[in-house]
Amino acid sequence: MFYSIRKIWHPEIYQGKTKRKNYFEGWFFKIVDQSMENVLAVIPGIFRGADPVDSHTFIQVLNGHTLQSHYHKFPLKDFQASDIRFEIQIGPNFFSLDKIILDIKTARQTISGELNFSNVKPWPVSLTSPGIMGWYAFVPFMECYHGVVSLDHALKGDITILGKIINFSGGRGYIEKDWGKSFPEAYVWIQSNHFRKEGLSLMVSVAKIPWLNGSFRGFLIGLQRDGELIRFTTYNGSQLNFLKISDQTVALETQNREYQLKIEAVWKEGGKLHAPSENQMQQRLSETLVSEVSFELFRLKEKNRQPILAGSGIIAGLDVYGKLSEITETDAS
Repeated sequence: MFYSIRKIWHPEIYQGKTKRKNYFEGWFFKIVDQSMENVLAVIPGIFRGADPVDSHTFIQVLNGHTLQSHYHKFPLKDFQASDIRFEIQIGPNFFSLDKIILDIKTARQTISGELNFSNVKPWPVSLTSPGIMGWYAFVPFMECYHGVVSLDHALKGDITILGKIINFSGGRGYIEKDWGKSFPEAYVWIQSNHFRKEGLSLMVSVAKIPWLNGSFRGFLIGLQRDGELIRFTTYNGSQLNFLKISDQTVALETQNREYQLKIEAVWKEGGKLHAPSENQMQQRLSETLVSEVSFELFRLKEKNRQPILAGSGIIAGLDVYGKLSEITETDAS
């Protein structure tokens, strides 16, 4: 009982202790070296299918520049997780809020090393809003839950890939996670913490959310500047004025009671990732880690309608999936 209550206000920890089937949970670690020549996504997780034979734990590794993607499967017995803090172990590999330790040796990939994290900036948690999900975190029948573990942090350490030592000291990192039954049928995700101005980080998620006998378009958007997180979410009364997608760009506009935010992301080629359905993990997502994103932030009450803050970010994550007409006006121009 204590675990069930505690985990709501600690979305970063393992949520699936009592789950036995039709469940997934995964943590997304984005790591970028100081030169931005090495961009990796390392995704540890667990999948429990309807058939126990499909259940396993895994570590995915995606190279943002080469687009090479590796999906490493491990037996369920190799997965261990703390009940009181964010610490998971998959065989000899370790993941936490403070560091990751990698030790993967397969015929397809060898990767080892340790990275330490500092100045981690999580999405704030309060009594009535336990993380990015807000009060939806208390709803027990959501298809997919989301957590932002760190909007931005510093890296220190080395990783060796196929015998090549890569120094990530001085680089930047980002951590988020998902858990539930399945990824949404349609969604857009954008993320960057590589802007010219230090202290900026942007995260966008728009998705089709099943709800009772229907569905709605939900959105979670956060812009962090100088330690302040400006939030645009379904549950805090914000509006998503439009979302348009073309073959080259994703554009959207949102506003809350005080601010208006305009965002445009430019596509770059992505690598293939596995994603959960209710029955299996399928290689069905094309995710880029090296796209570009720009934004303009306006204060609604300002008479002079000039942006009070603007930024252009690189090394941006961008993922668009599903029947997009369910969540957006589709701009084919």
